[in-house]
Amino acid sequence: MRQYFLRLSLPAAMWNLRSLSCLLLLCFSVTTVAAQRTNSETTKWLTLNGDAPLVIALGGFSGLFPDSSYDAYMVAMETSLANVIAWCDVQLTKDGVGICLPDLKLDNASDIDVYFKNKETKYSVNGVPMQGWFSIDFNFKDLAPVTLRQGVFSRTPKFDGTQQKILTVLDVVNKVKPPGLWLNIQHDTFFSQHNLSMRSFIISLSRSVIVNYISSPEVNFLKSIVSRFNPLVTKLVFRFLGQGDIEPSTNQTYGSLLKNLTFIKTFASGILVPKTYIWPVDNSLYLQPHTSLVLDAHKEGLQIFASEFVNDVPFAYNYSYDPATEYLSFIDNGDFSVDGVLSDFPITPSATIDCFTHLGKNDKPQAKLLIITSEGASGDYPGCTDLAYTKAAMDGADVLDCPVQMSKDGIPFCLGSINLIDKTTVAQSPFGNIGSAVPELNVTNGIFTFNLTWDEIKSLKPAISNPWSEFRLYRNPKARNDGSFVSLVDFLTYAKNATTVSGVMISIENAVYLAKHGYGVTAAVLEALSNTAYNNQSAKKVMIQSTDSSVLKEFRKSHYELVYRVADDISDIESSTISEIKSFASSVIVTKKSVFPSEEQFLIGQTDVVQKLQSSNLPVYARLFNNEFVSQAWDFFSDSSVEINNYISGAGIDGVITEFPGTAARYRRSSVPRWTPRGCQHLCQNRTVTGQHLFGPLNAKRRASFQVSETVQELSPQEKRGLIYFLITSS
Repeated sequence: MRQYFLRLSLPAAMWNLRSLSCLLLLCFSVTTVAAQRTNSETTKWLTLNGDAPLVIALGGFSGLFPDSSYDAYMVAMETSLANVIAWCDVQLTKDGVGICLPDLKLDNASDIDVYFKNKETKYSVNGVPMQGWFSIDFNFKDLAPVTLRQGVFSRTPKFDGTQQKILTVLDVVNKVKPPGLWLNIQHDTFFSQHNLSMRSFIISLSRSVIVNYISSPEVNFLKSIVSRFNPLVTKLVFRFLGQGDIEPSTNQTYGSLLKNLTFIKTFASGILVPKTYIWPVDNSLYLQPHTSLVLDAHKEGLQIFASEFVNDVPFAYNYSYDPATEYLSFIDNGDFSVDGVLSDFPITPSATIDCFTHLGKNDKPQAKLLIITSEGASGDYPGCTDLAYTKAAMDGADVLDCPVQMSKDGIPFCLGSINLIDKTTVAQSPFGNIGSAVPELNVTNGIFTFNLTWDEIKSLKPAISNPWSEFRLYRNPKARNDGSFVSLVDFLTYAKNATTVSGVMISIENAVYLAKHGYGVTAAVLEALSNTAYNNQSAKKVMIQSTDSSVLKEFRKSHYELVYRVADDISDIESSTISEIKSFASSVIVTKKSVFPSEEQFLIGQTDVVQKLQSSNLPVYARLFNNEFVSQAWDFFSDSSVEINNYISGAGIDGVITEFPGTAARYRRSSVPRWTPRGCQHLCQNRTVTGQHLFGPLNAKRRASFQVSETVQELSPQEKRGLIYFLITSS
């Protein structure tokens, strides 16, 4: 096997991107995946016409690249379904040129304020004063030096300043060549007030360009062009804004117009609505029952498209921070399907439509993947509680884990920390004043499990973990203190009786310290395993995990799988170290960064740690997988399924340790792991390769000359961060 890094930049070598589109490790070809699915020919989508929903790429791949930039459009084309629609928000310049930019105020998505510091103006837009830089004040040639930038401050600015020029609508058509084009006319009235006609521009454009969809939130604009377009070629779509907002043509609220779809049908063949029109959420960000809007629109003969889908903004807690789960609720819920979705991250709805729909809980796994929990389904419920374990089993976890702690009266139980403050409400309990420091455990203020009896611990409430609270990302607040603690014996009994669970993993830490204070945790674990008859059965896998080799050595005479956890991030591993590990362990857990190291939230390569361990017959599990987008490198597009796929299909790990086992289980049942060289040949002009798409910020200085090379050692760290890598493995 040989590994190559293909180094290229989007503008200079997009022909290579196009020919290597199948290297992304997700199913993107409708035809290929349809051929793989056994139920594809019998599946009827609940869209208006029975076809699969469309993916509309908002300004291209605007979740990562500057909206409406060449790179954004091209990456959207290469990472989405074959029939993806490119969305362009049309603005008109002073000389009537139609350009693609997401906002009337050009400074929201470009550096125009740098080049024209004194050109800031103020206008009234639908009665609201707005100040900034507007396209109507510039001829198109004036905008030549202006470059695009990321308009959402929470997203990476690494792609700003990469010479991404403002594109005209014709640029998008002629240079990007999208399979479909959607033009959104957001402010026809404003441009008309300044003697610029969107109607004339659109009609003139349509004489030479096929425009598949034209949308607008203004009734009069759509009415003015409805007779000029063949609905079989160009569909007009009425865009709904907030239900309380006023539509300028009728002076009615959009909420009122929603009640008269028959009227909408007189000038449009579809509607575009914010997703909350279909699945409302309450003030606490929990889903309410879905409305009848999709069925009502279809009954009226209107297609319905949903907007405001983003991966990197909190959405309803019901989706467990999994964007694919959200899409599924709109396209594969058994009752209805929207006809398309408008997304900043088109890779996610593309994979959802192609790979994750029409799956059943009992569908056969498509990948060899062991799913191990981290404190149960601790992304949804307080870890190590009965609710977390029950949810994990229902979600499809293979192995339930129990980090063993000891109570004051010697009862082993499951909890993710020896410090009760971390995982319970002990600080607010009558025991809150008994805190102490234990330097040996690196704790300066703790109330420890061995400070309280088991009955006292059971009187506490569990506390859900919020590892990303600094980003205001919280887990299932309604259940933040739900569930009951479980003893090790009760945990083992539950796992033995759970028919969907194939094993348990018992984690033992701090054994030396506990032994010094009279708590024999390893003996307690052996006794519990014996009392629950795990020691003389083979139906359920038993894994013993620790970062302490001496703990694992105490279990060498057992038939259990002994798992050594490497706590630190490592970039390499020596043969002598592997030999030492094999003397006391039969498998290894490594951190995610030990597989794909990163800098500044971008991947900088792939280590060979997994391959070295596996070549010595040591299975490798990686930890810790979360769904929250801030836990993932930008290379994974704020999509937990993309991340899992790269570790499984790209790095070849044997299993994942996750706080959201449902996401991993759905991936394993999906058609993603069935991505084969044969399917790749269909898309890649007979290239027999598989691969992985790794992104890093573009380096403008070396944009035009990147070639295939067997090594990247000649690149500086800065250049490595400034390139787009395709890791290609060919045999």
